Amino acid sequence: MSTTRPYPPPGEPGPEAEGAASPVTPPPAGQVRRLRLVGVSGAVPRSRDFARQALQDWGWLPAATADHRAAAEDVLLVVSELVTNACLHADGPEELRVSCAGKVLRLEVVDLGAGQPAPRTPHRAGRPGGHGMFIVQRLCLDWGVVRHDGRPGKTVWAELAAPA
Repeated sequence: MSTTRPYPPPGEPGPEAEGAASPVTPPPAGQVRRLRLVGVSGAVPRSRDFARQALQDWGWLPAATADHRAAAEDVLLVVSELVTNACLHADGPEELRVSCAGKVLRLEVVDLGAGQPAPRTPHRAGRPGGHGMFIVQRLCLDWGVVRHDGRPGKTVWAELAAPA
């Protein structure tokens, strides 16, 4: 989990990453796309489709270059891992939020779980399962957890660089 800088509250995009490139077509300032997931079957594919549509609307897809394609695939993989983690360990996700501010795309998954997501250590690449948060840690600029005040649950957030 991030210990390198303070993280903003849920729904508020984090600071821009130094040296990252601008997104192809930035979304309107302050736009946060939200997908309610309470009681939804197929939350992971639905979340990927939702994120893919945002990437299409913002000009990331169809990808013009291999780097753009890799950046979009990383976003979709992180969405899958965060939502899957909420399904398996936090009684299911409540909401997915996707936003892009400047040079950073931010993903947030809200759930009711009390657990603390963390990459398994030591990471054992050859074993099935348990790779989700390790993948998030490796692909993202930063990630963290925000606890909800006065109610159960948390928001797990992750930030990725926009494609060059």
